[in-house]
Amino acid sequence: MSAPRSIALAACLAAVAAVACARGGAAVATDARPAASVASDAPYDVVIVNGRVVDGSGNPWFDGDVAIRGDRVVRVVRRGMLGDAPARTRIDATGKIVAPGFIDVQAGGPYLTGDGRSVSKLTQGVTTEILGEGYTSAPVSDLTLADLAASGPEAVAMARRFQGPRGFDAWLRAMEAHGVSPNVGAFVGASTLRQYGMGLRMGVATGAPLDSMRTALRNAMEDGAFGLGSALIYPPGNFAGTEELIAVAKAMAPYGGLYITHMRSEADKVLEGIDEALRIGREAGVAVEIYHLKAAGTTNWAKMPAMIAKIDSARAAGLDVQATMYPYTAGGTGLAACLPPFASEDGKLLRNLADSAARARIRAEVAKPTSYWESLCEQATPQGVLLGVMRGAANQQWSRKRLADVVAGTGKSWLDAVMDLLLAEGGNIGTIYFLMNEENVKLTLRQPWMIIGTDAAGMDPDSARGGAHPRAYGTYPRILGKYVRDEGVIPLEDAIRKMTGAVAERLLIRDRGLLREGMHADVVVFDPATIREHSTFEQPHRLSTGVEQVFVNGVQVVRDGRHTGAKPGRVVRGPGWRGAAR
Repeated sequence: MSAPRSIALAACLAAVAAVACARGGAAVATDARPAASVASDAPYDVVIVNGRVVDGSGNPWFDGDVAIRGDRVVRVVRRGMLGDAPARTRIDATGKIVAPGFIDVQAGGPYLTGDGRSVSKLTQGVTTEILGEGYTSAPVSDLTLADLAASGPEAVAMARRFQGPRGFDAWLRAMEAHGVSPNVGAFVGASTLRQYGMGLRMGVATGAPLDSMRTALRNAMEDGAFGLGSALIYPPGNFAGTEELIAVAKAMAPYGGLYITHMRSEADKVLEGIDEALRIGREAGVAVEIYHLKAAGTTNWAKMPAMIAKIDSARAAGLDVQATMYPYTAGGTGLAACLPPFASEDGKLLRNLADSAARARIRAEVAKPTSYWESLCEQATPQGVLLGVMRGAANQQWSRKRLADVVAGTGKSWLDAVMDLLLAEGGNIGTIYFLMNEENVKLTLRQPWMIIGTDAAGMDPDSARGGAHPRAYGTYPRILGKYVRDEGVIPLEDAIRKMTGAVAERLLIRDRGLLREGMHADVVVFDPATIREHSTFEQPHRLSTGVEQVFVNGVQVVRDGRHTGAKPGRVVRGPGWRGAAR
């Protein structure tokens, strides 16, 4: 059920009422810290002068000055009004764009380990990361712990920290306590929820397992989850049928939860995949967001106009559906995405790959499928499959090679080559799949209901090992440089809206995403003439350039294009959060 109006009003008043309440009415604040006072005679902490302000709303830019005090933006005024204002730090942004920090709606982790700086993201201008495509570290059940036993006692001990009805909240707080540069929030991973109730076995969830999943989702929504994030081409997420997803999603409807989905098909049955997503939203009574909208495979490229028309038609009929994207013609995931779902049932992928009878069954399913599933290797073709870095000495020759090279070099079929590599490498091979075309990227970018996400974890090029998708380093500069400045596909103001205000509005985050007085001071200063990506598929670990200054909660995390090492990131939470009421 929704938060009492008195609680919502109190939250708005505590977080600068004129801004937070004006943007959303009854949503509770996403951060429990009090707002810094806008009216004060104290010096500003930061003043940014002479910039072109693009505020994230889609409104035209204007010449302006911006002041930060504490963790809040306290002045956004016309250029020159803060020229003599006392400030501890003063930045001259002449010729630069001053914008809200970018909110990555499809980010990766982890933020429980590593240094938490997310260098490749912060140097793009990302200040908030939203996790949860299919998998999250919570909720955790006894079934989860049993499945993790094969990963060792450390994995079990880590997961046990997030067991119990408030496990999702414990996970969010643990990431902040670990120390992170960006703000972090999350959807509940639908695959994680499925494992919570059913383990890694196939079959329909009914009765007690289904009830436990619904209860866990309700608890997570009260802990601040933004909704339910599914990934329906990966086990165990693809073990769930449509009716099961509807039944689970209904549990989050009273909390304003959003159903966000990597659809069951992005290729031959992509239109049917959209239909399934729309049905889940309609019957569960929740809004729908489609992850990384794409038409994968050359035979499906012509379907993009029909996909857009289907979404437009659903919106015209009253269903709240939108989509996300990244600006590349290739996707990235594991090599196991080329195999049928049952190959990974009960977590026995490696055991099945080592068994001749199981291999024969896999070959038979690929040759003549008994149910619909999509092999990314078939969609991309072996020439369109770029393998990541191999760990084993025997396979080093295939690192960053095409699957077609392996086939030619070994004389094996593509399927046997895939199974042998996965078995030798422990089932974990990062892979790039070239599936889309450039014209569709431009077409989807123009849609008014599109928002931006990287579909990637942040990385540090100084310590990164193995392969990566360039989207981890270049998503936002690629859009601002290639598609805005160089090709004029969309205006600058609309691009920034799709990266900031539109994302915050979609997630019902009421105190970030716009560069306005009273908002949290997540601020980016970049040079529109020089911003560009440098990461490539062959050499991914290269930072973008052009983003010069980045602030998160008023703390500078990028100075003159270099990460400062600061970790001021905080948890952001969805509209169902009950923290203020507990």
